Amino acid sequence: MKIGMIGLGIMGEAMCQNIAAKHGDTVYCYDIVPEKRNIPGAVPCESSVDLARQADVIISMVPKAEHAWAVYREILPVLDASKICIDMSTIEPQESRKISGLVEERGARFADAPVVKSRPAAEAGKLGIYVGCAEDLYETILPILSYMGENVIRMGENGAGLVMKICHNALVSQIQNGVNETATLAAANGIDILTFAQAISYGGGQNFYLDSKKQAIADENFKTAFSIENMNKDVHICLKLAEESGVRMPGEENAVRVYETAMEKGLGAEDFSATIKVVR
Repeated sequence: MKIGMIGLGIMGEAMCQNIAAKHGDTVYCYDIVPEKRNIPGAVPCESSVDLARQADVIISMVPKAEHAWAVYREILPVLDASKICIDMSTIEPQESRKISGLVEERGARFADAPVVKSRPAAEAGKLGIYVGCAEDLYETILPILSYMGENVIRMGENGAGLVMKICHNALVSQIQNGVNETATLAAANGIDILTFAQAISYGGGQNFYLDSKKQAIADENFKTAFSIENMNKDVHICLKLAEESGVRMPGEENAVRVYETAMEKGLGAEDFSATIKVVR
């Protein structure tokens, strides 16, 4: 079974490297930036259509819904019943369902499979992956997803994987904002971030975000593993989904304000942990 990967950014590059290293058949790759197509063990393609024509399984990992639409509109004419499409981008669930409908009209199968965790986990093949698709398709694609992640779970039909991803990132944004506020209060009273994190670990406030980001915050090292710009997109998707679902999320509304301020301050390209600069 030949696999193709479209989108070789911060996450897609590492994911494609794992597929190429672990898959026993041909792996194709494509990115709109030619310099990014140099993935060891993968065959570079000149276009998304070129890749989709040759691959049995087409995986996409692009930033926004507009990019996902561009990919699937472009490859739609070469899709048929022999193709499986897996979109691992984080986009609005309703947009993914629309794309799924178009793909399935061509006879192809479609799954949304967004990922959690950041670049280091992508490099290690230890991503979490939330899948939305029919159960029989999930069983077919699970070995492929396992090249990239060690925790893969089917959430339901098309769009369900994305709903879970948005809920996950919204929770992370609120945990992060709680860390930002309380760490800033502690610092104002003479407690540094590493001592703060150690003390938090003794009680019920311990959390993965603080454990994984404490040293970076202490060092003011905001090298991007997951950008403020990408998280800003996700928290806005959350509020849109909440509105459509008739759910009020005042905590998330506050997190969104922090992200909007970070974007206004020109921090979009920095790691999402740089939001502490806004709270400070």
